[in-house]
Amino acid sequence: MNKLAKLAMWSVGALLVLASPVLAQGGDQALISFSGAFGAGLVTFGAAAGIGKLAAGAFEGMARQPEKAGQIQTAMIIAAALIEGFTFFALVICMNS
Repeated sequence: MNKLAKLAMWSVGALLVLASPVLAQGGDQALISFSGAFGAGLVTFGAAAGIGKLAAGAFEGMARQPEKAGQIQTAMIIAAALIEGFTFFALVICMNS
């Protein structure tokens, strides 16, 4: 089993252990608050992974074709801005739910 799968498994396990006192506190409202926070965490994790893959691909492309580095960098910045915009929108939706 690779390191990412182990990390994900331990994270979900810790989340489930730590979530039980939170869910026992206030009935339905606690569950709604927890789901918004959990969604915000997923959105942030997904955006970070996406921007990481984007940057890795852009750097690899710049290393392979240095003459196209300016075009690749511009495209990377635009794509990262779009990812961040979607992330902020999703965070607002998660926190207002």
